[in-house]
Amino acid sequence: MLVDSHCHLDYLEREGEDLEEVVGRARRAGVGRLVTISTKLSEFERVLAIAERFEAVYCSVGVHPHEAGEEGQGGPERLLELAGHPKVVGIGETGLDYFYEHSPREAQQRSFRAHIAAARESGLPLIVHARDADADTVAILQEEHARGPFPGVIHCFTAGPALAEAALGIGFSISLAGVLTFKKAEELRETVRRVPLERLLVETDSPYLAPVPKRGKRNEPAYVVHTAEALADLKGVSAAALAEATTANFFRLFAKVPAAA
Repeated sequence: MLVDSHCHLDYLEREGEDLEEVVGRARRAGVGRLVTISTKLSEFERVLAIAERFEAVYCSVGVHPHEAGEEGQGGPERLLELAGHPKVVGIGETGLDYFYEHSPREAQQRSFRAHIAAARESGLPLIVHARDADADTVAILQEEHARGPFPGVIHCFTAGPALAEAALGIGFSISLAGVLTFKKAEELRETVRRVPLERLLVETDSPYLAPVPKRGKRNEPAYVVHTAEALADLKGVSAAALAEATTANFFRLFAKVPAAA
């Protein structure tokens, strides 16, 4: 079994996809669990409703850094309240995005710290988005970790070895999406070669970043199979061994998700 540890089923639904078919295709591809990710608290109920609709689907609660200017959190209280639902298994996605800077950096950083506090108090994994903000991401994670540990994952990892080493150093996992399969991603692949297999997850981040050989199409959870195959080749293990390892890693990190069907 594989797990798509990070997808946006609400985005796929808004784009006209029938989620019964999307989840069905994932199941037939061997994807047994999916985590659909919250990006705005104002749309959380829609995300949660999707998770409640499908036995194999779980969700997170959080505010994407793009939305931190309007919906960023100043403290963990609201996140913790919503995280009490049985289907909510992670905090985020949160983090820093200095590439687009849709929100002020100060607002992103404040909200990031609020999400960290929620992860620390709840024990749920922090789901971190980091783009063109490696130094500040490392600084905040290390500073907050010194105040008290918390579990987490750098999702859709595309950064260099410094962020990877810092994340691994505080006990985080690293999740790979379709970018790993892109022809120009050799630097990423070189970094991933040095990451222990027991700290790796796979995801789609769908509907974005469809992997080769589906590049150019709308991404969906079934396509995590292609990223997993590329990662297996990179790590020199069989597809079955890669699936077994990354799925075990997922259940260890997202401990609120029941392993049994």
